[in-house]
Amino acid sequence: MNEHVRHTSAARELKDNVAVPFERARAMPPSVYTSEEFLAQELEYIFKREWFCAGRASALANLGDYTTFELAGQPVMVIRDKDGTLRAQSNVCLHRMSTLLTGSGNTKAIVCPYHAWSYNLDGTMRGAPAMKQNEGFCKENYRLPQVRCEEWLGWIMVTLNPDALPVSETLREVEGLIGQYGMENYSQTFFETHEWDTNWKVLAENFMESYHLPVCHAGTIGGLSKLDEMDCPPGKEAFNYHFILKDDTLKIALAHPSNTRLEGNWRRTTTLLAIYPSLLITLTPGYFWYLSLHPHGVGKVDILFGGGMSPDFVNDPDARKHFDKLKNLLDDVNVEDRGCTEKVYRGLCSEFAAPGHLSHLERPNYDFARWISSKIPA
Repeated sequence: MNEHVRHTSAARELKDNVAVPFERARAMPPSVYTSEEFLAQELEYIFKREWFCAGRASALANLGDYTTFELAGQPVMVIRDKDGTLRAQSNVCLHRMSTLLTGSGNTKAIVCPYHAWSYNLDGTMRGAPAMKQNEGFCKENYRLPQVRCEEWLGWIMVTLNPDALPVSETLREVEGLIGQYGMENYSQTFFETHEWDTNWKVLAENFMESYHLPVCHAGTIGGLSKLDEMDCPPGKEAFNYHFILKDDTLKIALAHPSNTRLEGNWRRTTTLLAIYPSLLITLTPGYFWYLSLHPHGVGKVDILFGGGMSPDFVNDPDARKHFDKLKNLLDDVNVEDRGCTEKVYRGLCSEFAAPGHLSHLERPNYDFARWISSKIPA
C-alpha cells in the first residue's frame, strides 16, 4: 500500500467515524493514533496553524526570562523583552544554524553556543566575532525571525500562522464561561516537563473525560468521583469542557472563605477545560493545574505540566501546606494516568483494536474527534 493511500485512509476513517450522531458514536479508529502519515497531517494542519500554549506568563516575569520548545518541528523561544513584553522568535542562529537557548532560564543576551554570534532580546543582532573581513556582512541585516505571541488570561499563546485569529477572539466563549474564577490572577508554583510513551490524543482524551476516574484513579481520587454528578455539555467550536462538584475533602479545591466572587455551587465547582488542540486545564476556586501537549512521534508525547493557586490561597498563611498536599496528590494521579494512557496506546497498536461505543460521559472526546477531523483533509 502506498503512502498516499494509507494517509488518506486514516483521515477518511475519522471522517466516517464522526459522521455518526453522538448517541451512536464510537471512539476514534486506531489508525488516527498510529499512522505516521496522519501525524504528519496533524503537524501541518493543526500544530503549524493553531495556537499552542507555552506555559504561564507569570513564569517569565523578569527581563530576560525565557523558555524554549519545539512547535511543529520549529525550535522557538519565548522571552521577556526589555520593554516588558513577551516575544516569541526563532531559536535558530542565523550563522551556521545552531539552536540558541535551551530549557528555561534568564539571560541578558542571546548567545550562540557554537560561534558566539549574539542577539539582543528582541532578536536584533548584537555582535559577531571575527566577521570584519567578510565584506557582505552587516549586523543590521540580521534579526531572528519573529513568531506571533499573545498573552491570554495569564497564558503564553504562540502560533506559526500569521493569519490565525487573535486568541481573545477565538476563545471569547471561554472567558464568558469561567471568568468568575479570575484565572488570569492565579500564580504558578511549579512547572515540569515530561515525555510519556503514548499518542498525544490519548492523553488529551484521558483529560477530557472523567469516566475513567473511579477505576484508573482508584488509589487516589477515584473514590471522590461521583459519575452521576458530572455534567458533560456539548463542546464549543474551539474547546470543550465539563464540570465536577467537589466536597470538602480537599479544602484547596473549594473557594477560600475570603473569596466573595464565587457564589452557590461555583464555590465547589471544578471546571475541566480542553482548549484545542492541546491545552488542558483543571480549574478550581483554589488551585489550577494544566498540561500542554505536543506530539513527539506517534507513540510519544511531550508534556508541559504546571500548576498553582488562586490569589486567596497564595495569601493564606497555610498556603504552602495546602499546596504541598495537592502537589503530592497530583504526582500520584499522574503516575496512574501514565499507566492507563500508555496501556491504551499499546492496545491501539494491536491488530485486534476496534473502537467501542462512547459513554454519555465521553461527550468531550466526540467533540474533540470532530474538531480534529474538521482540520485534516480526507
